[in-house]
Amino acid sequence: MTPDLIATSYLAAEDLSMFGRDPWWLVVIKAVFCFAFLMLTVLFSIVWERKVVAWMQLRIGPNRHGPWGMLQSLADGMKLMLKEDVIVKRADKVVYILAPVVAAIPAFMAIAVIPFGPAGNEISIFGQRTTMQLTDLPIAMLYILAVASVGIYGIVLAGWSSGSTYPLLGGLRACAQMISYEIAMGVAFASVFLYSGSMSTSAIVESQQDRWYIVLLPVSFLIYIATMVGETNRAPLDMPESEGDLVGGFNTEYSSIKFAMFMLAEYVNMVTVSAVAVTLFLGGWRAPWPVSTFWEGANHGWWPMLWFVLKVQVSLFFFIWLRGTLPRVRYDQLMKFGWKVLLPVSVTWLMAVATVRTLRNENYDFADIALYVAAAVLGLLVLSFAVDMFRGRKSAEEAPAEAAAFDPMAGGYPVPPLPGQALPPVPRRRPRRERELIVSGGVDTASDGSDGSRDGKEASDG
Repeated sequence: MTPDLIATSYLAAEDLSMFGRDPWWLVVIKAVFCFAFLMLTVLFSIVWERKVVAWMQLRIGPNRHGPWGMLQSLADGMKLMLKEDVIVKRADKVVYILAPVVAAIPAFMAIAVIPFGPAGNEISIFGQRTTMQLTDLPIAMLYILAVASVGIYGIVLAGWSSGSTYPLLGGLRACAQMISYEIAMGVAFASVFLYSGSMSTSAIVESQQDRWYIVLLPVSFLIYIATMVGETNRAPLDMPESEGDLVGGFNTEYSSIKFAMFMLAEYVNMVTVSAVAVTLFLGGWRAPWPVSTFWEGANHGWWPMLWFVLKVQVSLFFFIWLRGTLPRVRYDQLMKFGWKVLLPVSVTWLMAVATVRTLRNENYDFADIALYVAAAVLGLLVLSFAVDMFRGRKSAEEAPAEAAAFDPMAGGYPVPPLPGQALPPVPRRRPRRERELIVSGGVDTASDGSDGSRDGKEASDG
């Protein structure tokens, strides 16, 4: 592909002239539809999660409200709205009240640029032809990243404004967690941008006509899956609200409708990141492979919306499956995973993708590209093996240094040892037989005759 042809295809992919032509009443209808889609999906997801987790744990799950318990989430929402709204005395009231709003509103905004259907296949609504997407931008994915980054302010401000220790720790955890995975998420997006030649969501879906990016960019997909779990603060990466050590995290001091807004923001974010995963890696609104081969009309009319919703539900099931399967990781493990695994792997993968795309643009054969990539990987492995051998030989030649003396009670209270220090040896414990005698009132405990036992009495008589 020549550079002129590449530029021509890039400009064609950026043709967004079909957007921005709708009348105001149609824009309102589409915005209300996006809001209703998120709310209904959240209501269904809450019930579905409780049902699936109950099935995994061999329980019944909700079965009282509505048929098969399908109205359980609606009943929970009504209960939360009718509960007493308590504001703690030490809270900063203005920030305390605005924090749930700041967390919830950005969660709804990202759906505006998600395509529910092809841009070129317009549908009719009250006689008006329009696309199955509210709007699109040349930098739509950057808009999604920006909106997702704003939502974290609500969590941080909620933890700070509560005037309590545990919410503050939860807010700080959320901030540190966001920094650790947001970089890897952006790098994973960059690989998609290199292949599609665009940041527009509709153009990215159109570029997956022949093959979905989950096949071309599997490493980017896995990186995004890991980061989107951290994005939504869901188990096993729910560090900001881990009830095991932070009571409830950043929302500990919240109740009633404000607590419900945090819960709503979490589930709306689940739907949003699932929609982004579908758009970037799973073909968007396109029908799955077996269906698209024998049915030509699968990607026309209203059918694309069905495929999109089904793919989003599969992604939501993945969230539920993780929560019901994996235990919560420690906070230090999460940070190490973000900085020492996700970030290096994502940057290395991006360099590999950029190299392959450059070689393809220079008309290199695929076999030659695979050979070059394999040679580069083999060179890195040999280099790392040589470095490890050199380090091992150097450490073996050095004499082992004695551990520095360490007194854990030097400061008046026990402190853990630093690297290179060792605790003093622990005195040997008594044999098990002797400990059992002591516990049961044996020879040692009765030697003073204070407990009135038989041995003590004999000793006093003597």
